[in-house]
Formats: sequence, structure tokens, C-alpha cells
Amino acid sequence: MFKLRPFIGGVHPPENKHLSCDKEIIPIPAPEILFFPLSQHTGAPCQPVVQKGDKVKRGTLIGTCEKLISSPIHSSVSGTVKSIENSSHPVIGRFQSIVIENDKQDLTEESISPKKNTENLSADEIIKIVRDAGIVGLGGAAFPTHVKLSPPKEKVIKTFIANGAECEPYLTCDQRLMQEMGKEIVEGIKLVRKILNSERCIIAIENNKPDAIEQIKELTRNENIEVIAIKVKYPQGGEKQLIKTVLGKEVPSGGLPMDVGVVVHNVGTLLAIYEAVNFGKPLYERAITVTGAVKNPGNYLVRIGTPVKDILDFCQVDWDNIGKIILGGPMMGISQQDIQTPIIKGTSGILVQTKDEITQDEEFSCIRCAKCIEVCPAYLLPTQIAKVVKAEKWERLSQLHIKDCIECGCCTYVCPSKIPLVQYIKLGKIKTK
Repeated sequence: MFKLRPFIGGVHPPENKHLSCDKEIIPIPAPEILFFPLSQHTGAPCQPVVQKGDKVKRGTLIGTCEKLISSPIHSSVSGTVKSIENSSHPVIGRFQSIVIENDKQDLTEESISPKKNTENLSADEIIKIVRDAGIVGLGGAAFPTHVKLSPPKEKVIKTFIANGAECEPYLTCDQRLMQEMGKEIVEGIKLVRKILNSERCIIAIENNKPDAIEQIKELTRNENIEVIAIKVKYPQGGEKQLIKTVLGKEVPSGGLPMDVGVVVHNVGTLLAIYEAVNFGKPLYERAITVTGAVKNPGNYLVRIGTPVKDILDFCQVDWDNIGKIILGGPMMGISQQDIQTPIIKGTSGILVQTKDEITQDEEFSCIRCAKCIEVCPAYLLPTQIAKVVKAEKWERLSQLHIKDCIECGCCTYVCPSKIPLVQYIKLGKIKTK
């Protein structure tokens, strides 16, 4: 037994998880046309390995890159490559994408099948499988998983944390994965532990998910794995904040969890690792939450590349009353302008807001209340960063540690002057690259 040490800062926005937390994950049929941006992860984008007219199957490699920090991309349907063109991207506006026309046959690559003797695989063999399967962090950052599983030899990983916090309001897909696929997630944890050879393994889940906590506790009863229920606080799911809460350790400015002997993986990522190792399954689909102003809010298994429009049609949205479509949750999600924007690997949900829910707040001058400083989990000065960005004094931003910002939105959420602080910080990051 030990005392948890909550991270400094954070907020408690309305959770609004009741809309979907009791809804089982169900698959959404693959659409007729799918779009696969060649940048779906942190790091170098992929290059296409197919061309117009090529036939593909579910699981066919369609994009790859030889650089370390990158991740290959696979088709999620069988069909024909219709074109390679610039199309909508949920994060960066537009990017080169492979467009595939679904033949509705759902033919699958022969390599995707149950594997034997996986318990005899070495750590290096598992890492290669993970890399070839195109697995990235499914909590939102989309950092290539094989890189996190390969820390330098001098970085001894003493603790592995499975992240089941899911602190973003509205989103419940991780909760449902723990309840419905808990056994497979635990097996994924064992695989990661084999690779990292960590002394300690912890599953951290926010205490607003009691069913998931009990399910995972039962599944780990005879395993050397700790299940910890942590108090609800946003952004608890940020890996640095989770490490602070669970272990009381501070990841240094500009540093990584491995600098304090820790690796963190989202529970959805762990499921993907299990499926890749035991079935040869690439990451071509994922669970997301569709919620807000839709007739059928819930948790859905969606093929990567599926346009937002097809998903919202399936969930029966009232198109005449849509005010905003956000990919992700309300705090860190990104508003979309194009309903043909596809689901990519890092997409955790779709939040629909009505016209009545949208407000256009006028920005006022900072009143120096320091609320943004109080809630910042990275110990930054958000309003000062915003002032420097407005003045275009880009050289000063590194002194304010702008790169440490996780863009959680806490500062914007509490600002009484309605200053869009995160927008200014994002601009500042671009200018300091």
C-alpha cells in the first residue's frame, strides 16, 4: 500500500460519459471509399508502396518509411487503389492520401491468422511484429509503439504503467475495451513486460469506471500486476501526469518517461499489440466513441480511413442542426470543417455539438488572475506565452518551455477573459520548430 500523489494543476470539467459508457462496442460497416493519409503518427510520414489501379486486401501494406520514428500504414478493406492525392487530414488540414475503393468482399491477407508458439518469441521478435503491424499509441499522441518499446540500454525501465485513465470528457471507448477485451489487454501487458523486463507493472484506471476496475482486478488476480484506482482529474491520462500521480516522480522538462525509468502505454495500444503478435493483425481498425448530438451515441469499431460522414450517417445525426464536429474530446479534440475527413490511427472519438451549444466568445485582455498558471499541469505561464506569440518574439518561447505544453486546454477552459491560449501556444510551437 502506498499513498497516491496527485499531479499539480488540472481541472474537473463535466464528464458527460453517461451517453455512451454502457454501450458495447459494435462494428460500423466499411464505407465505399476510404482515405488513408500517409501521416498518421508522430514522426516521418510514409511513402506509398502502391499505385493507382493496384488491388489490395484487408491488411495489405500501402505505405511505409525506413526512418526510426515512423509507422507503416495498411489498408483496412479489400478493393482497388483509386488515386493518390491530397485530401482532408484531421490534424494538419490536408495531406497526401491513398484513396481506396471498397470491393465489399473484405478479402484478408493470408498472414492475418492465429499464430502458434507465440510464448517463445524473443523481445526483438515481438518489437519487429509491433513495428510491421503499424501500431502507434492509441491514446491520442500516436507515437510509434516500437520506439517506446526500445529504450536505450542505459535507460533501465523499472515500472511499466498501463494507462486506463481515459480522462477526456465524453470518451468511453477505453473503458469499454477494458470491460469487453480485458483478457486480451492483460495478455498485451504481459508481452510488453517481457520486452521491458520491468520490476513493477501497474494498471491505472480513474475511479469513475468501477466495472472496468473490477474486471481488470479479477483478470489479474493471479498475476504480479497492480490495479490502481485513481481519483478523477483532467488531464490525468497524460503520461507525465499519470507518472506523477501513481509514482510521485517528475519527468524533467524536455525529458521522457524513460528518463525516470518508466514506460506508459494506453490500453487500446496493448490490445493492438496482443492482436498483432497472436494473429498477425496490423492496426487497420480501432474503437472510437461517437457521442453528443447523435441519435445513437455509443462505442464503435471503425476501419481506419472511414470518412466522418459515413460514421455520423450510421449513428443518425441531424445534419441540419450540427454546430461543430470535433475529432477527439472537447478539451483536446480538433474541430473539423470537412465531413469527408477520415478516421486515422490517433482518432479516439467524434463529438457532435448542436448550433445552440456553440458560442463565439469575445477575447478580452488578460486580467492577471493567474488561473491559467494554477491549473497548468506542466508548470508553464500560458498567458505569458500567448503575449510573446502575439508580439511575434519567437526567440523567447524556448525560454518559456513552450515545448513542455501538452495542449490539454486547461488554461483556455478556466480563462475568464476567454483568451484562446492553446491556439496561441500551438502557433508558437510551429514558429519555434
